[in-house]
Order: sequence, then C-alpha cells, then structure tokens
Amino acid sequence: MSDQMQFIVEKLNQEPFRKNYNLITFDSLESMQLLQLLNDVLGEIDPKQAVDIREELPEQTAKRMLSLLGILKYKPPGGISDLSAFRQGLVTGSKPVIHPILHWLLQRTNELKKRAYLARFLVKLEVPAEFLQDDTVADINEQYEELIETFKNLHKECEQLKTSGLSTAEIRRDISAMEEEKDQLHKRVERLKKRVETVQNHQRMLEIARQLRVEKEREESLAQQKQEQKNQLFHAKQRLQRAQLQLKEMRQAVVDLKPASLMKKLEEEINFNSYLVTEKNPRELESKKTSVYFLQKVAAEPAMTQSDLNALEMKINEVNTQINQLIEKRMMNYEPSDSKFLMYRQQASIISRKKEAKAEELQAAKEEVSRWERQMLQKTNQVQELEGSEVLKGDEFKHYVNKLRSKNTVYKKKRVELAEIAAECGVLQRTEELLKQRHEALQQELQAIEEKKGISGYSYTQEELERVSAVKSEMDEMKGRTLDNMSAMVKKLNALVAEKKASLAPVIKELRQLRQSCQELTQECDEKKTQYESCAAGLESDRSALEQAVKGLLEECVQEESNYHYVNCMKRTLEIQLQRAKDEMKAYISPDPGERRKAIREQYTRRILEQENLGKKLREKQKVVRESHGANMKQMKMWQDFEQLMECKKKCFLKQQNQTAIDQVIQEEGKDRLVL
Repeated sequence: MSDQMQFIVEKLNQEPFRKNYNLITFDSLESMQLLQLLNDVLGEIDPKQAVDIREELPEQTAKRMLSLLGILKYKPPGGISDLSAFRQGLVTGSKPVIHPILHWLLQRTNELKKRAYLARFLVKLEVPAEFLQDDTVADINEQYEELIETFKNLHKECEQLKTSGLSTAEIRRDISAMEEEKDQLHKRVERLKKRVETVQNHQRMLEIARQLRVEKEREESLAQQKQEQKNQLFHAKQRLQRAQLQLKEMRQAVVDLKPASLMKKLEEEINFNSYLVTEKNPRELESKKTSVYFLQKVAAEPAMTQSDLNALEMKINEVNTQINQLIEKRMMNYEPSDSKFLMYRQQASIISRKKEAKAEELQAAKEEVSRWERQMLQKTNQVQELEGSEVLKGDEFKHYVNKLRSKNTVYKKKRVELAEIAAECGVLQRTEELLKQRHEALQQELQAIEEKKGISGYSYTQEELERVSAVKSEMDEMKGRTLDNMSAMVKKLNALVAEKKASLAPVIKELRQLRQSCQELTQECDEKKTQYESCAAGLESDRSALEQAVKGLLEECVQEESNYHYVNCMKRTLEIQLQRAKDEMKAYISPDPGERRKAIREQYTRRILEQENLGKKLREKQKVVRESHGANMKQMKMWQDFEQLMECKKKCFLKQQNQTAIDQVIQEEGKDRLVL
C-alpha cells in the first residue's frame, strides 16, 4: 500500500497535474477532495470529464465515472467483489476504492487517453429494433456504421504513418534544398540567356538546337524500342520452346496413363478428401473455434496481475487434482468384463492415430507441393516482368481483344476439324485392323502356297530387300540435306556474330567508361557512408549517455524533492510541538494564577482531583447500597405481596358487586310478572 501511495504521489507531482503532494498530505485528503482528484485524472484522460463535482449530484458523478471506467476496461481489485459495494465506495470517496483506481489510471495514462479518444467514435449507439424498421433510420444507421469503419481504416493508416519513420523536419529540409536548387537553376538559365543574346541569329540557333535535341530523343526512343522488340522476339522464341517442351511432356504423360490407374488415383483422392471433410477438418475447426473463443475471452478481460495469475494456477492445480482422483476412482471401479473389448479399442485407437498421422503427412506434402507451385508461379511472373512485357492500353488492348477473338474462332474451327479428323482416324484405324487381318490371312495362304511349291521365304526376302533399298535412298537424301543446312547455318551464324560484334563495340566502349565511373562513385559513396555511420554512432552514443545522465538527475531530483517535503512536514510538526511545550512551560512557571490555570498540567491535575472525589463519593454510595440491600429487598418483597393482596381484594369486590346487580335485576323482573 505504501508503494502504491508513493507511486500515486510521484505521478501527481509531475506534469500535467503538479499537485505538490507528499504522503502525509495525500493521506489526509477528505472524501470530496479525493473524488475531485480522481475526476481531475479522468479529465486529463478524457476532456469531457473535466467538471467540478460540487456542481452535480453524487449519483451523477458516480454514474459518469463508472461509465468511463467501463469504457477503459477497469476491473475492481479482488477485495471488492460486490459491484454495489464498489459503487457505494465510489460515491462516498472511500480510500480503499479510490487509491487503486488512481494507481491503475496513472500507470497507463497514454494508453487510456488513446482508448478514450477511440471510444468517442467507436462505441456504437444501440438503436432499438423497432426503430430500425423505418427506412430512413436504417439508412442513417448504415451510414453511421460505414463511417465507423472508415474511421478505423484512417486511424490505422495514421498509426502506420506515425511509426513509418517519416519526419516532417526531414521533408521540410528536402523541400527547402530543392527550392534552393531550383533558384540556382533559374539564375543559371538567366545568365546563359544574357550570354546568348549578344550572339547574332541566336533565336535561329536556339530553334536548331531544340530540333536537334528533339531528334536525339527520338533516336534514343527508337533505339530503345528496337532493343525492346529484339528482346521480345528472343523471349517469345524461348516461350515457344518451353511450350513445345511442356506439350511433349504432357503427351508422354497421356501415353503412359491408363484409365484404371487414373480411376484408382481419383478414388484415392476422393477418399482422402472425404476423410478431410468429414473427420479431420471438423475436429480442427472445432478446436480452432474453441481456441478463438478462449482468446477472445482473454482479450476482453483487462490486464491480469500477478495475484490473478497465482489464483489461476491454484485453480488449475485443484482441477488437475480432481481429474487424478476421478481417474483413480475409475481404475478402482474397473470391471474385468471390459477387458474383452480392450484389445479392439487399442487396435482401433492405434489405427485411427496412424490414419491421422498419414493424413497429416499427406496434407503436409500437398502444402509443400502447393508452396513450390506458388514459388514457380512467382518465378514465372518475375521472368515475365524481366522480359519486358507491358500492359496494353487503349487501341492496343482493343486490337489484342480482336486478335484473341479471331484466334478463338480459328481455334473453334480447328477443334471441329480435329474432332472430324479424330472420327475419321477411328474409321481408318478400324479399316487398318481389317486390312491387317486380311493381310495376315493372305500371308498365311501365300506361305502355304510357297511351301507347296518348295520356295518358302521368297516373299519375305523380296520385301526386306525393297525396304533396305528404300531406307538407304532416304538416308542418302537426308545426309545431303543435312550437310547443306549445316553449311548455310554456319555462314548465317558467322554473319550474325560479325554484325553483333560491330553493333556492340561502341556500347562496350561506353560501358567500360560507365563501369569506371561507377566504381569511383561506389568508392566515394562507401567512404561517405563510413564517415556518416561513424559520426552517427558517436552522436548516438553521446545522446544516449546524455539521456541516461538526465534521467538519473531527474530521478535524483524527484527523490530529493520528496525527501525535502517530508523533512519540511516533520520540521513543521516538531516546531508546533515545541511551541506548545514552550507555552505550557511559560504558563506553568507564571506567577499569575489565571495564567497557571490555563496550563495543561493544571487542567489535568484539577480533572484528576475531580475524578478522584467523584470516585470516592461513588464508592461511599456503593457501600450504603450494599449495607441496605437485604432490607430493601425484603421491603420490596413485602410491597409486592401487598400489591398482590390488594389486587385480589379488588377482584373480589368487583365480583360481589356484579352479583348484587344481577340479583336486583332478577327481583325487578319477578315483581313485573306479579303485577301482570
């Protein structure tokens, strides 16, 4: 508690409060002063709370403070579990209620300022459902929610800009430097104009120089376009080669693929996906929902202290103890009849675990494959970007769309032709099979005839000779064409190499000069960077040392100020006590009887004598009472007996009087009857 009060006093003595308290003055504050102090702290967090609590009712003050504390997510300490008691303590300004609130607020003032600022715009107004039936109200409510979302996005962007490291001072320095450079350029242009004006026909020369500059820029742009077109052509050839390679691989994959293997692969994939959908994903989804629920619950609660953590750990230990006890009870109540199914349960659990492990491995493998595919797609996009592909705009895009439409039409026609060719191919294959069957039948007949004539193998030998001669002639033709192609290609390559060397010679020469200048600039940049880093490191170390020294001096100043206030209060207290002692001594030794009576010693002496006399009188009275106690008790008993006797006589008298009245009534009635 003392540390808490010390922290509160230190914070209140700093900016922006500057209360100049110490522990004694703070502890001696009354309830209204404490409430006003709490209201001042809340007013620093939220300016709307800066009011004088003497001008409003206590219930209104408590309601306003409770609403703001609820927005700030303040949680009362463990000693105040009842909300009504907490509210009552807040209304009355109780120290056990106010001090923890002040300690909590002063610990996180900046964070709470931000939360209070955001609460003004993000705490939604609860509109009743019956009012939302009106279209106007519903539209306004939607606009209100959209504005809230817009505010959230703008606030996030603002925070990102604050933390991005951009400094307005640096931007201003850059702007001022650019303005100075602009002024220098203007001055330089003016000087050049003045020099040129003295030359004859300067306007015509300026026009010619302008045209020359325009033509040079045009030449550079044309050269750049030419280079880009060459690059595009080269990359298009590479893409064509890759596409051909992919087509070849896909054809090979289709040739090796069989319907049975494809169906088996599809069945395995369907089984795996059904297992993921029906068993694995629902369990993971449920666990994720549970985790999200607990995380949201934890995030909604305020910051936990060490005492809260200790309490939670104790609860966890108690629950674990209860679980262990339940497990022991279950083991004690174990029945042997359940052992029949134990083996099957174990096997089922082992199989399910293996299944889950394999599913996770397969899922990990698929994720790995998808990751590599994404990387491949990124690399492909990077290659396309390096190839210099541009985004089409305007007429180019329209032309590209028309070209795609024409290609699509051609593709559809070709697909129809391909379908016709495939159908015709099926017919031709069937015809080929029939012809092969007929050929085999005729071949068998021919072999039988040759065996009958005694010249078996004649037809086979003749066919082999014809085939070998045809293959030889084709090979000769192919060799001749290959030699011609190779010689033409060699000539073409030599010409291309010579042309490239001639075109690249000036570029290489310019590139060498640029490389040399680049090396010089890089070396100069490295030197400047090293100087800058060393200077920045020295300044940073000096700044950190100065900050540490200032921080230490501030802490020492605050400590010395607190000690000064404490010693000053003690000094004032001792001075008051010393003055009272001097006054007492002066009054006690004074020859004046009136002054001596004012002395505290004389007053207490008179009071002691009065109390002693009063005690003596009371003891004498007690002695008299004790001596007459027996006789008085006997007399009191006699008076009680006398009172009972008189009460009995009264009852008898009243009874006799009532009986006499009844007899008189009876006699009067008898007389009346006799008269009648």
